[in-house]
Amino acid sequence: MAHPKIGNMAPAFSLPDQDGNKVSLKDFKGKQPVVLFFYPKAMTPGCTVQACGIRDSRKALDKRGVAVFGISPDPVARLPKFIEKQGLNFSLLSDEDHAVAEKYGCWGLKKFMGKEFMGLIRTTFIIGQDGRLLKVMDKFKTKTHHEDLLAELDQLGL
Repeated sequence: MAHPKIGNMAPAFSLPDQDGNKVSLKDFKGKQPVVLFFYPKAMTPGCTVQACGIRDSRKALDKRGVAVFGISPDPVARLPKFIEKQGLNFSLLSDEDHAVAEKYGCWGLKKFMGKEFMGLIRTTFIIGQDGRLLKVMDKFKTKTHHEDLLAELDQLGL
């Protein structure tokens, strides 16, 4: 499945956050850029490293005026546990039916330990204040994701 094209409007979505409140992309249009990072599963090693890197970069992200959301197929009930356990300082969104991941082209065939299955492919999207897709990050290490993200934001002038 292909990612949306850079320069096109980012696919619209409305998803529940860790408290069950609806978060919609349209709420940020004209207000601030948005970073969406899709991760496979809360409280797993790689996802924890990635989320904690974002947590630790919060001041730098705030300075750039960027709203950050982690999106996974986890049920809403699992998200507060992840936030509390890791002291996360941003919202997590639940995409249980992976419909939003599919719109963004990050749901597909994965291989792990010789088995093939459908799952979430770790991908980050940077969306401009105008709602247009500015950058797709799909090749990074979880340990340096936050550094790569800040570098991309710098390149984009955000």
